[in-house]
Amino acid sequence: MTAEADGPAARPDGPEDRLRRFATIWSRAVFPVTSTSMTRPEFEEQLLPLARRLSEALRKRAFDPEAAKAVGAALVGTHCTDPEALSRTLDCVDAYLVLYCGDDRHQDELRTRCARLQHAMAAGFAHALRERTLAEQEAIAQAALRAQGVVAQALHDSEARFRAVFEGAAIGIGIADLDGNVLQTNAALLRMFGSSQQLVHGRNARDWTHPEDAPQVWRLYDELVRGEREHYNVEKAYHRPDGTTLWTNLTVSLLRDADGNPQYQLALVEDTTERRLLNLRLRYEATHDALTGLPNRTLFFERLEKAVGAGNGSRFGLCYLDLDGFKTVNDSLGHAAGDRLLVEIADRLQSCATAPGEMVARLGGDEFVALTTAPGTEREVDELAERIMGALSSPVSIDGRDLLVRGSIGIVEGPAGERTPAEVLRSADITMYRAKSAGGNRCELATPEADARAITRHGLTTALPAALDRGEFFIEYQPLVHLGDGSVRGAEALVRWLHPQHGVLGPDRFIPLAEHTGLIVPLGRWVLQESVRQAREWRERHGHGTEAGPLRINVNLSPCQLSHPGLVQDTVDILERTGVAPDALCLEVTESALIGADDDLLKPLRRLAEMGVDIALDDFGTGYSNLANLRRLPVSILKLDRSFTQSMQQFPADPVDLKIVEGVVSLAHSLDLAVTVEGVETGAQAEQLRILGCDTAQGWYYARPGPPERLHDLALVDATG
Repeated sequence: MTAEADGPAARPDGPEDRLRRFATIWSRAVFPVTSTSMTRPEFEEQLLPLARRLSEALRKRAFDPEAAKAVGAALVGTHCTDPEALSRTLDCVDAYLVLYCGDDRHQDELRTRCARLQHAMAAGFAHALRERTLAEQEAIAQAALRAQGVVAQALHDSEARFRAVFEGAAIGIGIADLDGNVLQTNAALLRMFGSSQQLVHGRNARDWTHPEDAPQVWRLYDELVRGEREHYNVEKAYHRPDGTTLWTNLTVSLLRDADGNPQYQLALVEDTTERRLLNLRLRYEATHDALTGLPNRTLFFERLEKAVGAGNGSRFGLCYLDLDGFKTVNDSLGHAAGDRLLVEIADRLQSCATAPGEMVARLGGDEFVALTTAPGTEREVDELAERIMGALSSPVSIDGRDLLVRGSIGIVEGPAGERTPAEVLRSADITMYRAKSAGGNRCELATPEADARAITRHGLTTALPAALDRGEFFIEYQPLVHLGDGSVRGAEALVRWLHPQHGVLGPDRFIPLAEHTGLIVPLGRWVLQESVRQAREWRERHGHGTEAGPLRINVNLSPCQLSHPGLVQDTVDILERTGVAPDALCLEVTESALIGADDDLLKPLRRLAEMGVDIALDDFGTGYSNLANLRRLPVSILKLDRSFTQSMQQFPADPVDLKIVEGVVSLAHSLDLAVTVEGVETGAQAEQLRILGCDTAQGWYYARPGPPERLHDLALVDATG
C-alpha cells in the first residue's frame, strides 16, 4: 500500500468513510496470510463489522475488553489462523485505529486505550485458536479411536479420513510409541521445527528437553505413557536446528488398542512463538515507563509486594524521590525540556542501583523510587540514598542551560511481613514530603511517630468541613487588661475544636490546615460572627463596660481572609446585624502577613480602619520588624510577641531587653499606636511592662482563655474592686 492511499493526507471526512478506509487497510494487510476462498473485497466486508466494534470500543466512555476479545475471536472464525495474521492485525490497529476512528482532542488517552484493545484482541485470538485446536484434536482422536476394532473396509475408510485430517491440519501432529520414538509427523510439524522428515523421525521425545521446561512437563508425560492419564496440555519450548526457540501449546493424548491397552501417543503442537513475543512486548509496555524506560508503578508494586511478603527474617529498604522545583522547569522551559530532564535523571538513577536486589522505577511525574532487598538493608538503603543525592549534584544541560536539580528523599527500612506495600509506600511518601517541607535537598528516615502525625493531620483536614457544619467549634476568650489600673478592657477570641476522637484541639492544630484547604474563610467568618455576637451580649448585660469605654473584642485574621474579596462586606454585615459599633471590634493581623504588602492588600484594612474598626499588628517582633513600614500600615495597636517578656519573669530584667521594649513602646506612642503585650505570666513581668509604658497585656498571670462568663466575672471584680 502507498502513503498516498493510506496515509494521514488522504484521511476521509465522514466517520463512516474513515471506518471503511480503516477496514480496507486492514483487509489488504491480512488477506495475503488468510486461508479463505473469498476475494479480498468479500474479506473486507467480513472485517467491516469488526472494525466498527473496535471503533466503538475505542470511543466508549468505559473501557470494555470483551468487545476487543470478541474481535480477536472473530478473526479465527474468518480463517485468520496464521499467527502472522494476528501480528499484521495488531500492527494495523496500532497504526491506524486512532487515526481513522479516534477523536483529535483526546489522542494520548485514545492511544493508551488502543494499546489495551490490542492486548484484549490478542487474548481473544489465542483463546479462540486454542478452542479450535482442541476441537481438531477431538476430531483426530475420535477418528483414531473409530479406526480400531472395525472390519477391514471400515478400517480402511477410517484410516483414509484420519490421513486427510492428519495431513491437512493447520497445527503440527506427531505420533510416537510408548517409548517416545517418533513414528509419523505431518508437514505442519516439520515446518515448525524447520527440519526435514529424516531429522525428526526416529528421534525420541525425551530428547526434546529445554531449559524453560516447567517441572510438571515430564511428570505428566510419564503418567501418560504409563496409562495413568488420557491426555495433558502444557506450554513447552523446543530448540530449532537454526538455534532459535520454538514456543508451543502442546497437547498429548494416549491412544489405546481394542483391548484398552496403551499403544501410541498423539501430540498436537500449536506454534505460539509470535503470540508469546507479542505478549512479552505488551507486558513490557504495560510494566515500563514510556518516557524513561524504567519500570513503572505496576512492576514496582509487584517487586515491592514480593519484598514485603518475604519471610525468614528478610528486610527491605525504599527511597522515595521527588525532584525539587521540577514544575518551574516545565513552566519556564516547556514540557519537552522537562521530559529530557526526566530522561537524564532516570539514567543517573539507574546507574545508582546496579547491585543485586536493587531496582529503580518511575511512579509518575517527577517521582521515582529505589528499592533494595540486599543483605544489610539498614546500611544499604542509606548508601543508596547517598548515591542518588550524589547523582543529582551535577548540573543537567538542557537546551544550552545548565539546570541544577535537587531532590527530597523519604527512606523506609524495615523487616518484611509487617506492612502491606500500600502502607510502605504511604510511609515513604509522607517522609518525602517531610523532607520537602524542611527545605528540600535532603533525606529523611521514616518513623512511626512522624507517620502517625501525618495521618492524623490528614484525618483532621478531611474532617474540617463536616466539623464546621456539625458545630464542633467553640470560642474561648482571654481578657485584655489595662496595665495602668488593672481593668479588663476586652478579650481576644480564640477558636477551639471539640473533636469527637481527639478531644479539644487548639488553633495551632487546625488553623494551618484550614488555611491550606481554604476553609479558613468560612471558619473565620463564623468566629467573627460569634465573637461580635458575644460582645453584644456583654454590652447588653453589663452596660458599657469600664469607665475607659466599652469592652472590645479582638479577632484574628489569617492571610487568606485578608486577601478574600468579601472581608469588608462580611464585617459590615455582621456588625450591622448584631448592632455592635465598629469601635468594639479589633482585627489582629500578624506582622508576617503584612511584610511587603502592596496597596491592594492593605486597601480592605484601610476601609475597615476608616469605619472605626481597630487594626492590631500581631506578633510584632517575630518578622523583619520594619519600623519604617509602620507609617503606611492602617494599624492602631502593636501587639508585642511573648518573646519580649520571657526575660522579665525576674526583677530586674535584662537591661538590653528593657531598652529594646522601651524603644519600641516610645516609637509606637510617637506614632499614636497603643501597645499590647502577650504572654504575661508573672507579676514581675506586669510591673516592668507598666513602668515601660505598655498600655494593655494578656497572659496566664491574669487568666487563661475560658468561657465568656469568666470575662464577665473579671470585669465585675474590676468594676467593684
